[in-house]
Amino acid sequence: MLLKNAIIQLFTASKFRGVALLCVLLGFSAQASAQSIIPRAPEIAATSYILMDARTGHIIVEENADEPLPPASLTKIMTAYIAIEEIINGNLSLRDEVHISEKAWRMEGSKMFVGVNTQVSVEDLLRGIIIQSGNDSSVAIAEHIAGSEEAFADMMNQYGEVLGLTNSFFMNSSGLDTELYYNTMSARDLAILAQASITRHDDYYPMYAEREFTYNGIRQSNRNTLLFRDRNVDGMKTGWTDAAGFCLVASAERDGMRLISVVMGTASEEARAIETQKLMTYGFRYFETHKLYDSSQILTNVPVWSGDLNAVDLGIQDEVYVTIPRGQAESMQATVDVDEIIMAPLNSGQIMGVVNVTLDNDIVYSGDVIAMQEIQQGGVFKRFIDWLTLLFSSMFGG
Repeated sequence: MLLKNAIIQLFTASKFRGVALLCVLLGFSAQASAQSIIPRAPEIAATSYILMDARTGHIIVEENADEPLPPASLTKIMTAYIAIEEIINGNLSLRDEVHISEKAWRMEGSKMFVGVNTQVSVEDLLRGIIIQSGNDSSVAIAEHIAGSEEAFADMMNQYGEVLGLTNSFFMNSSGLDTELYYNTMSARDLAILAQASITRHDDYYPMYAEREFTYNGIRQSNRNTLLFRDRNVDGMKTGWTDAAGFCLVASAERDGMRLISVVMGTASEEARAIETQKLMTYGFRYFETHKLYDSSQILTNVPVWSGDLNAVDLGIQDEVYVTIPRGQAESMQATVDVDEIIMAPLNSGQIMGVVNVTLDNDIVYSGDVIAMQEIQQGGVFKRFIDWLTLLFSSMFGG
């Protein structure tokens, strides 16, 4: 049988959380704020789109987000991701020199303009991929890492499996379409990949915000026009082919909230920027990323039987963030469900139950609560007294 031990009124300021818990235990309650009204999401002129809170992974808006579509140069987010992973793993260095093959040099479409049989640093190639969307630099880095672009495409698919990209398949490193094949990715997969790039590669992510890059005497501007018109946008990548239409993965940060948007199959370069801004404006205006719990935060205290201590603190191991309608943090409620009778011994960190946090009867978070300290078994006399207490309690319904 589960016992609801506490109903905790949550406040936006962490300094009030202990007071709120104390108020409930003393029989008081906190005043909830009025329910906010959120309009429906804007109409987006795209084949597929999604808006994600980068910290929590919460999807705010989506439409047709799981359909595999040609991603064009959005493919290069995966190419750059693998290159940076290779750097982190010690298999590659920004200073390494990469030989430019004739295949890389002959690539059509957007280019970094590397010279055949020249040596180019990994750092320059990364900027060529991210800023200039170079098909030549994408093939060059792929060949350097895996020996051939075909072998690199196999690496891309393996990384996709690890990241949980269930609707993606890669056949080249650039995203360039051919008469025989093209890569496929879904909007959701692109959002997941962007989230991984931002969180895992925070030292390298600023490259996506650079507005221009000059190589071989040729200066090219970043194709993400939102970098020039929205100060909150700091990445990520554009794409276009006949098959894909105009696509854009963008990320922006404002007031402690980071959003990732993906639009695929828009009608023009301007349209992909406009539709992205619609999504971003909606997300920032009506939602917020709220810190729910600090790491190692104590939620409540419950009795322990037959132990060297009479009670144990229950808490959260890691910090927790949730995505909620803006201004509704004080309306959330939490219930901690644990076994009615808890017997020693207990290990520190042992899972004891579940905390469920709700807002307007919808669960916004559910996670384990753990014992915050070790409770050893008490002595013979203590165990006997507790056994008698429980026995009489069960007999007389106390």
